[in-house]
Amino acid sequence: MTADIPLWTPPHDVLDRSRIGDYLRWLDRHRGLRFDDYAELWHWSVTDLDGFWSSIWEYFEVTPQTPATAFVDAPAMPDVQWFPGARINYAQRVLGMPGVEGPTPVVFGHSQTREPTVLTADDLRDQVARARRGLRDLGVGRGDRVAAYLPNIPEALVLLLACASLGAVFSSCAPEFGARSVQDRWRQIAPKVLVTVTGYRSGDRLIDRAPEVEAIRAALPSLTHTVTVPYAGSGIVNALSWCELLAETDELDFEQVDFGHPLYVLYSSGTTGLPKPIVHGHGGILLEHLKMLALHHDLGPGDRFFWFTTTGWMMWNYLVSGLAVGSAVVLFDGNPTYPDFDALWRLAAESGTTYFGTSAPYLMACRKAGITPWRDHDLSRLRGIGSTGAPLPAEGFRWLYEASDGSEAPSPMLTSLSGGTDVCTGFVGGVPLLPVFEGEISCRCLGARIEAYDPAGQPVTGRTGELVVTRPMPSMPVALWEDTDGSRRHASYFTRFPGAWHHGDWIRITDRGTCVISGRSDATLKRGGVRLGTAEFYSVVEEVDDVADSLVIHAEGSKTGADKLMLFVELRGETTLDQRLRERISRALRTALSEHHVPDHIVQVPAIPRTLSGKKLEVPVKRILAGADPELVVARGALANPGSLSAFEDAAVRYRTRDRAAHNLAEPNRGTE
Repeated sequence: MTADIPLWTPPHDVLDRSRIGDYLRWLDRHRGLRFDDYAELWHWSVTDLDGFWSSIWEYFEVTPQTPATAFVDAPAMPDVQWFPGARINYAQRVLGMPGVEGPTPVVFGHSQTREPTVLTADDLRDQVARARRGLRDLGVGRGDRVAAYLPNIPEALVLLLACASLGAVFSSCAPEFGARSVQDRWRQIAPKVLVTVTGYRSGDRLIDRAPEVEAIRAALPSLTHTVTVPYAGSGIVNALSWCELLAETDELDFEQVDFGHPLYVLYSSGTTGLPKPIVHGHGGILLEHLKMLALHHDLGPGDRFFWFTTTGWMMWNYLVSGLAVGSAVVLFDGNPTYPDFDALWRLAAESGTTYFGTSAPYLMACRKAGITPWRDHDLSRLRGIGSTGAPLPAEGFRWLYEASDGSEAPSPMLTSLSGGTDVCTGFVGGVPLLPVFEGEISCRCLGARIEAYDPAGQPVTGRTGELVVTRPMPSMPVALWEDTDGSRRHASYFTRFPGAWHHGDWIRITDRGTCVISGRSDATLKRGGVRLGTAEFYSVVEEVDDVADSLVIHAEGSKTGADKLMLFVELRGETTLDQRLRERISRALRTALSEHHVPDHIVQVPAIPRTLSGKKLEVPVKRILAGADPELVVARGALANPGSLSAFEDAAVRYRTRDRAAHNLAEPNRGTE
């Protein structure tokens, strides 16, 4: 199949059966607006901000306590004020669960630590009301921070909604995070209450986190109370139990807050410095997630939404908003490849998932492992699949549609989603109205004015440029915590291209309106005057049979002379890097891409360093190779595999200090342990 032939096309009756089709009919009836195609709808959504976002407010019946006096107070970023005068509460809409009856199961909690948990809509509301009462009795009120050191379990969702109902501010870290990484995040926001587990299981391993919990408590003098959720691990002293927190029943009530009132604090990865505390507001998150989950992912009553994530990744916040559009949510805590790569597909089948989201690396690993999900499992209810965390190569698109071909059920719509923690959503993704082409993201999302800018700040089409957002979006951060004058927020997003949000990704917008993300712009490879994206590099290298993972770095201005393109590879099983494998890798890059892509050095390492959300550490490794102190550029507690850095530190020493670096780095098996 060629790249110009779609892998998936919308059904002929898509306008009759999709939520975006219903929205288009609503626009016709209530606004007198008609659009010939998605491109026209998107253009209206990013030019008439007042009209578009007010339509989202009205269509989804977001009913504030006090009507909004205006929709957008100013067109400029970053100081736009959304819906001034509105009073709202995120939890109120989420727990409204439109189209869902009280006895309907809405939360499915699956775990490798305990038996499955199911909550009905009535159960969820009751637990939130109880948690709200318990938090209030602990002195938690509007603006207070509550920290959750919790896995992806129903208790975390209950706590988020209870905090939101009070106007308190929620912040979570997954228990995989080390104590130092958690301290770096929560010292900035001074939480009043900590809710935590003291252990968990990952596959067949029991991991005790009681020492980390004690270290976190000791580093947070603002804490007045600790609450423990019974899960796994040893106990801690001077703590309430989750059962005690929920002991008293109460009427469910919701504090009405401003549109931009803080809902939760998310954090940048923290791999290159102190994590940015990104404050998201009630209204912005609610409107953005209603738009995305209903209109782009086509979720609603009767659906079951499952995205593999942890509470340390923005996709968890995105996932739990599924309740706001009437979908049930499927939560999973554990190792996604235990006991085998089929684990998540098996859960999707057993839970009746209708929309399954995961990471691009997971899909590519399934492809390489020869997994056949549709043959081995009943995925007949699966209508949509989401991929994020990294660009999904064309091979990943092809594999998924080849794997689903022959199933009695229609093939699912694949959405490759790209956005970020900073906006807690996707800028570009999929939509039921458009076909899916291999290696391409189907569209720029409604309300997201995404452009590719050249170095002069001019938009380009058909060429790779910097991803920028040129009109405001309601889920842009309301602030960075304690950035009272907004200077840190401005420096983070608005200095590279004045008046536009600079996101730091390379993007190409094609003539047909699809998008291709080719990696981080701050991790660009430059060879012979040619700019190379890392994503296309990885898609070729990781196709080589013996390569499990890889990391490519353009090491500039070394003490040894010329710039070098350095490829680090993690190999499968007992494979070692010999000259034949080096030649196979180089030949694959030369054939699929160009001579410019052939690395100067190929180095075997035990593991490629990744964050807890699965992102490769391109920029920190580049800085280490340039001579920076690893302790200053990488927070090891934010890594999924902290020990993986040792081989890169060794390589940096050789690279910087030996005149014969090229010879040393090319020796087989250097960097292995």
